[in-house]
Amino acid sequence: MMLAPVSDADLDRAFAALADPVRRAIIARLSRGAATVNELAEPFEISKQAVSRHIQVLELAGLVSRSRDAQRRPVHLEAARLEALTAWIDRYRLVTEQRFRALDAVLSERVDAIPTTDKNSTTTDKEQQS
Repeated sequence: MMLAPVSDADLDRAFAALADPVRRAIIARLSRGAATVNELAEPFEISKQAVSRHIQVLELAGLVSRSRDAQRRPVHLEAARLEALTAWIDRYRLVTEQRFRALDAVLSERVDAIPTTDKNSTTTDKEQQS
């Protein structure tokens, strides 16, 4: 599946939304399935109105959406948006990992090039001075 590129403004909104621990907890809960505001508010010691505001921030960031199911208004996780953020992060993670692998190779070559000596055949500085 091809993901649409994420704009800088989209990234800013998404990462700002995810900066709050309550919103991250809501995302974690929604990863198990849709839930109502009442269900999402249960574990928190904040008002349902505050939870609704957190959901609005997540909705503006495109991380969640709401639907109507008769009297219920369940909140759903937008997995495609999270996948797009992960793809953006992975791009930089992979580049960094390649650089570290190249550095490891250079360091390994240098370590292998260092001559090893037998401890019994080496002389100390004091022995050389006498």
